[in-house]
Amino acid sequence: MSKKILVVDDETKIRRILCKLLKDEKYTVQSASSGEEGVSTVESFHPDLVLMDQRMPGMNGIEAMIKIKNKNPGMTIIILTAHASVELAVEAIKNGAYDYLSKPYDNDELLITIRRALEHTNMAKEITNLKKQLQKKYSFKNIIAVSSKMQRVFEQIARVCETNATVLVQGESGTGKELVAKAIHYNSSRNDKPFLTINCGAIPVSLIESELFGYEKGAFTGANARTAGKFEQAHGSTFMLDEIGELPLDAQVKLLRVLDERKVTRLGGNKAFPVDVRLIAATNKDLQQEVDNGTFRLDLFYRLNIMTINVPPLRERNMDIPLLIEHFIDKYNKEMTLKIRGISQAAIDCLKRYHWPGNVRDLENAVQSAMIQAQGEIINLENLPLRICGYTKVSDGPSPGNIGLEEYVSQHTRTVEKEMILKTMSKHNNNRSRAAQELRISRKTLYNKMKAYGLF
Repeated sequence: MSKKILVVDDETKIRRILCKLLKDEKYTVQSASSGEEGVSTVESFHPDLVLMDQRMPGMNGIEAMIKIKNKNPGMTIIILTAHASVELAVEAIKNGAYDYLSKPYDNDELLITIRRALEHTNMAKEITNLKKQLQKKYSFKNIIAVSSKMQRVFEQIARVCETNATVLVQGESGTGKELVAKAIHYNSSRNDKPFLTINCGAIPVSLIESELFGYEKGAFTGANARTAGKFEQAHGSTFMLDEIGELPLDAQVKLLRVLDERKVTRLGGNKAFPVDVRLIAATNKDLQQEVDNGTFRLDLFYRLNIMTINVPPLRERNMDIPLLIEHFIDKYNKEMTLKIRGISQAAIDCLKRYHWPGNVRDLENAVQSAMIQAQGEIINLENLPLRICGYTKVSDGPSPGNIGLEEYVSQHTRTVEKEMILKTMSKHNNNRSRAAQELRISRKTLYNKMKAYGLF
């Protein structure tokens, strides 16, 4: 679709020349003969760019531009005038003009200026849309959960996001600590700046300080140029220190100084630079236990522990599992062009019984795998990974005290046997001979077991 340009000029000849020039370049063009008409035409035509003459009877170009900008702040406007002056150019730019050209203008120069202006507008729109998408994606309202424990997390995020308080996010691996951190950032006043993160456990001890605080040229072998660290890069934004429990003690001392003084000194330097950074620390460790073990500084722990958000493991909020499953099915239907409509109740019950050592990330992988394995449009029990359907927690079943040890073992043996048969049959497209061969039993034995379990 061609871009739309509005030409505003009181001279008929100039309007005609400009309109022809722009139409030849495949733009969609309308014109207006006065500032007043230009303002009203913007509302009906919705142009991508306005070429505005400065000196016109009645409302001049800058006055018209101000009125247009009041209603359409993102409108791109180029001012044209036969009365070039530095003062007028400054006034036009100050009031929101993209650029300023004086008559007589060179057609090629004008077209180049228009193309650059439209590219600038497109980029600005893309950035705005991206920010909106990020805010939507990381809005805590869109974290998939209905459980009371996660509602508590939402309440904490809502309270802390508009403050500059340091936040400590604790939780097992895979619970979504980074998602919580991003929800805080993208719902804060710092959301126009990029969110930065670093994993303290993924960086060699020898490099962690240079990564965090930067270094001066010659600070160490290979330091060939002055380099800003993550704290300087995150100035005005939010910085997440993931797995902070892995931070070496020497770096902990320097981090504490940064938090206290709000200044950073690069390695090899002696000048401290002020930094305005909102710190979010995350860990899957018990930092109080690390303090007791002598591997984490008590003063730093107190400095980080201003506001603590504990993200519960999935096994403690299994009522969220059906919603998460629905979300992942929708996600991977789109990403992998699948057509899964839902999941059986038996499969849901199995997923809810599982203890999820890898938490939400583990569930996501399981759902993705089951979607690939599914033969039809519904995920069934036999489509789930064997580690889940074959190794659900023993404690989830009846206790030996209620039914006796022999019956207890028999029940679990039948459950595992049935699920293994289903899985193997699915793997071999219901070919009994191949399934029996893999299970190392006779075809007749497989037939009898399937009949006993009601599998056909």
